[in-house]
Amino acid sequence: MTSLQSRHIDNVYSIATGTALRADPAASLVHKSWARCVRDHGLDPSRPTPARILPAQEVRVHQQQLEHFLRAARAGMEDIYRRVAELGYMVLLTDAEGITVDYIGNPAWDDQLRRAGLYLGADWNEAHAGTCGVGTCLIERQPMTCHQTEHFDATHIALTCTTAPLFDHSGKLTAILDVSALRSPEARESQHLVRHLVSIYARMIEDADFLRHFRGHWILRLGSAFGLVDVAGEVMLAFDEGGTVVGANGGAREVFLGRQPPLLGGAVSELLHLPMGAIWRLGNGGASALPFAHTVLLPGGGEYHASLIAPRLRRSPVTASPSPAPQPSDRLPPLERIAGDDDPAMQQLIAQARRLVDRGIHVLVEGETGSGKEVLARALHGASRRAALPFVAVNCAAIPDSLIESELFGYTPGSFTGGRAKGMKGLIAQADRGTLFLDEIGDMPMALQTRLLRVLSEGEVLPLGAESPQRVDLAVVAATHRDLSALVAAGRFREDLYYRLCGAVLKLPPLRARRDRRYLIEAMFHEEAAAMGSAARLSEAAMLRLMAHDWPGNLRELRNVLRLALALCTGASITPKELRLAPHRPSLDHRDAMPSTVDDEDSAADATRLLDALQRHRWHVARAAQALGISRATAYRHMKRFGIVAPQRG
Repeated sequence: MTSLQSRHIDNVYSIATGTALRADPAASLVHKSWARCVRDHGLDPSRPTPARILPAQEVRVHQQQLEHFLRAARAGMEDIYRRVAELGYMVLLTDAEGITVDYIGNPAWDDQLRRAGLYLGADWNEAHAGTCGVGTCLIERQPMTCHQTEHFDATHIALTCTTAPLFDHSGKLTAILDVSALRSPEARESQHLVRHLVSIYARMIEDADFLRHFRGHWILRLGSAFGLVDVAGEVMLAFDEGGTVVGANGGAREVFLGRQPPLLGGAVSELLHLPMGAIWRLGNGGASALPFAHTVLLPGGGEYHASLIAPRLRRSPVTASPSPAPQPSDRLPPLERIAGDDDPAMQQLIAQARRLVDRGIHVLVEGETGSGKEVLARALHGASRRAALPFVAVNCAAIPDSLIESELFGYTPGSFTGGRAKGMKGLIAQADRGTLFLDEIGDMPMALQTRLLRVLSEGEVLPLGAESPQRVDLAVVAATHRDLSALVAAGRFREDLYYRLCGAVLKLPPLRARRDRRYLIEAMFHEEAAAMGSAARLSEAAMLRLMAHDWPGNLRELRNVLRLALALCTGASITPKELRLAPHRPSLDHRDAMPSTVDDEDSAADATRLLDALQRHRWHVARAAQALGISRATAYRHMKRFGIVAPQRG
């Protein structure tokens, strides 16, 4: 025994059996561990404990329990080893029991590393090895350095070990990352850089495991450095398509520590004080999408930039043909695709719709013809657990009265002359386990309303000619452009069916009243251009004219106009001359319509002048209005009319 070892033993005993520990926080971790070793583990610093190396068979058992975690950890270990190998360090990983399950070191030092316990299968649990980087870190659950004479066992006082705990996606302590050296400078400060590296790589390994585990969910990354958030987001939240938080990395758990209600199971929109539309659009281009949300303010006043990672779907073993690159709206969940985040009324409608999904509530969608009622119905279906099952659309106004009963309910063989010999499965039965969409429900004949009521109330359908009903499990969405309550009052629609259908009512505004017209036009234009294989773009002049149009035919008219414009376009971009817009038609419902004397060409020019003035005056509305010779109220009215929205200031 050397004199240094003898002094070390005396020092450990004096402190471990004393009543007061040193006040230095870094030292107190070590001294508390010394006390535990003597008091709880019955260890004696004067009796060296040889390294305990488990046989290969037992090591494999420990490795198998960390199989998925080891893959991410190994990549991090190899990277950190490349940085510290020339300085004489080695890297090891232990499980939560302190058993070394992986290590990287210089093969020339294998014998020395094995004798010191810096080897595969070594047991570094504090109860066996005494105070050490791994064992004490397992108890303290924080990064630490155990340098030379801070070790309990006198045979370890030449070692320096720097460790950090690794937590899995659920916050459970899973492993310890350790960077150690057989010899090092005496000064403890010489390990500061190593400790910094170990802490960084520990977080990187945790985040890699988090991304792997939640690869099938949406992941929101928040980082303090704009432009690096896609690769270095300190805070990560995983959430499902309903916006419910299902996972949080270590950075998120620190930021939201002690939050009430709990972080997991909460709504990500409430957590960040952002509408879901703004959050979805962070996925349209990583950090470049930040104008939609600017900085995100988190508890404690921290400001973060954000990006959104879409779920990674499992690839089919069948090779698919290449598909066109998705447009921004394609990356959004079904409900969020139908509206832009700059329309508060539509965002409120979407939030309400999402709360209705999979709740067993029949939904009635009201809106003008062409306003997107079937689009909303399909989005509700796509957001539900029934998304992979049938969506059956029935236009009650388009089927002749003589056929609608057999079309809806089906019939058995030989039920009536002219029918199919094998009978026919009705549309209601075809929608079993999926969604039945009843469009123009106000036009359904009274006689059929009674039969439909039984389907909705009993969950049964009776085909024509059948003796016994069939059970059906349906999500039902009905739609109408009529006032059903007025039809009920007039005796043209059953009151009991009306109340059965309108478990919840969603009212779609007409296109002219929507503030997200630019988003809708862009999304539909990209969709139509992709379908036609066109590379044309929409010029700003054409966009302004489309924004100023009155759209009596709503989204249906918009789609027809864009489709025709793409067909007529011979250049690189669509200009106003390719737009075939119907003349303005005043409507009792069109409260914000322009006077009928205003021509679309003049409207486009007015919109251009207003937009130019606003940009020149940095969106100061009063100054722009003064430059144009109009009042500020008129400027705001025209901004609303043309769908011009000032950019948010972050």
